[in-house]
Amino acid sequence: MSTQAPTFIQPLQSVVALEGSAATFEAQVSGSPVPEVSWFRDGQVLSTAVLPGIQISFSEGRARLTIPAVKAAHSGRFSVRATNGAGQATSTAELLVTAETAPPNFIQRLQSTTVRQGSQVRLDTRVTGIPTPVVKFYREGAEIQSSPDFQIVQDDDLYSLIIAEAFPEDSGTYSVTASNSSGRATCTAELLVQGEEEAIPAKKTKTVISTAQISRQTRVEKRVEAHFEASASAMEMVVDGVTGVQYLPHKTPPRVPPKPTSKSPTPPVGKVAAGRHQSPSPVRPVKAPAPSPVR
Repeated sequence: MSTQAPTFIQPLQSVVALEGSAATFEAQVSGSPVPEVSWFRDGQVLSTAVLPGIQISFSEGRARLTIPAVKAAHSGRFSVRATNGAGQATSTAELLVTAETAPPNFIQRLQSTTVRQGSQVRLDTRVTGIPTPVVKFYREGAEIQSSPDFQIVQDDDLYSLIIAEAFPEDSGTYSVTASNSSGRATCTAELLVQGEEEAIPAKKTKTVISTAQISRQTRVEKRVEAHFEASASAMEMVVDGVTGVQYLPHKTPPRVPPKPTSKSPTPPVGKVAAGRHQSPSPVRPVKAPAPSPVR
């Protein structure tokens, strides 16, 4: 059988108690073999002879000390020591006895959250009050008991519910209550655990394009494409040196004169006019000058 030195899974927490009320210290310890537990106040071993009326118990790793009716003289430093053959461990906290009272007050409330399946979840809250409030967590109205799957821890005025591995069935409304002799307070939050096939909702600022907008855009693109196809079918282009004819429904293409094949000037072409004949020869007869008379 393997041995393991004692370890405090849940250490002691300081307590503020109203004079005349009960004050309780609790701690969760593990170890193998099962450790023996001793309690101390200001370094002195506690017993019913030293502190009449105290109640001490240890069961299933949970050590508890209760003072049924505290007095101002009971204030001090309380410690619990766990010992076995592999070693020892100690946890310490303070007890403050006061005549003042204050109802529970949440200075940090639970916050709603959304997580993926398999994630660890931590729900935190901070609460104050005199005497120190008794804090309990609930899911859908049912009280949650601390366990390896649902661990409840306290650190001064910070109380936390830790879900080691969340599943969709853990979704729901979670609440925490804090109560003392002066009053009671409650706060709630929602937990949503999404399965692997679900997606975490996007931020509200994300732009979403609807299928109607996509369909409308597709129809516009198809109409533009059809227009260009119709224009292309009405036009025969010149490809690979083959001359085609271009048809435009609204404009006649201009005639382009052929390029000359020689750089020599082209002789003028004779024109035919009504009732007029032009000699084909470009040379005209020239009369000789008349001789001038002799004086």
